Amino acid sequence: MELITEGKAKKLFRTNNKNILLQFFKDDATAFNNKKKSIFKNKGVLNNNISAIIFSYLNKNKVKTHFIKKISDREQLIKKVDIIPMEVVIRNIAAGSIVKRFNIKKGKTLKPPIIEFYLKSDELNDPFMNDAHIHNLKIATYKEIKRISLQAFKINSLLYKLFFSVGIILVDFKLEFGRYKKSIILADEISPDSCRLWDRKTKSSLDKDLFRENKGDLISAYNKIHNKLSKV
Repeated sequence: MELITEGKAKKLFRTNNKNILLQFFKDDATAFNNKKKSIFKNKGVLNNNISAIIFSYLNKNKVKTHFIKKISDREQLIKKVDIIPMEVVIRNIAAGSIVKRFNIKKGKTLKPPIIEFYLKSDELNDPFMNDAHIHNLKIATYKEIKRISLQAFKINSLLYKLFFSVGIILVDFKLEFGRYKKSIILADEISPDSCRLWDRKTKSSLDKDLFRENKGDLISAYNKIHNKLSKV
């Protein structure tokens, strides 16, 4: 198959169907906009399985996504979308960059959850954007921004309940969307690489913060998440 593009954690290949791509999950881990890098054996397998579980759950709950099906330990078939170059972040609890930017106490519950938009650009360090920036830069229309926001909050509600049911707190997470046949649908992946997840009892990290901050066994945490979600 022809390789279309290779990102930090995934590769995309063409298939015999022009509307369907193959998404391959790598073992690479990156942080701080690709400034910190490492490889963890079988991380790609775990992320593929976790993301497939989550996207299947969202599909069943009438969220339109690019996910079709998982076809191997590292591969899944997805709809070919035109990715909107924007990262959508939903924050339920204060952690990470928002704590430093606004001097908020880490662990503070954010009611209602906060939505943030960032330009998808490693070169520019993913700068923060508001609706006016997005519209002025022709990334999305105001109507599309509203649609994306509503979808993001719906996804947050569904995933918060899913993770909470298995003893995990969904602190915050990143989403990406794409255009597909005149619709905007959820794309990319949802995994511990793109979510901040805490154990409900101990508040210990179960996500890529373990790699960012050198504070634990990444693969053990990802395995724990996969095992819990597999039983839902």
